[in-house]
Amino acid sequence: MDYGFRKTISGNFADVEVRVREALQKEGFGVLTEIDVQATLKKKINADFRAYKILGACNPPFAHKALSAEAHIGLMLPCNVVVQQSENGIEVSAIDPVASMMAVKNDALGQIANEVREKMRRVVESI
Repeated sequence: MDYGFRKTISGNFADVEVRVREALQKEGFGVLTEIDVQATLKKKINADFRAYKILGACNPPFAHKALSAEAHIGLMLPCNVVVQQSENGIEVSAIDPVASMMAVKNDALGQIANEVREKMRRVVESI
């Protein structure tokens, strides 16, 4: 995956989600949004889908820096983390902010994105 980090582990989906939230908190992130894709697809189009949650994570100091450097960067926030059932276990993946910020021509975002990248990498590795 060129635009994020991922790791597959064994375990119960709900327990892994708790571990992800704890790892995010250790790196200074809170979860601002949560999308239960499985429940949403069932409700909206009556489709069965694997367990799949998108957590919108935010680190307020870094979000403030990014928004101060680029007024419209909110289009690319928060940092998404996905917890999903896979054939081999529970997969946790997180966006690589450096990859997502490549579309924005603003050098001030480079350092911020690199720092957030390392935090997101540590989140996934620690699960």
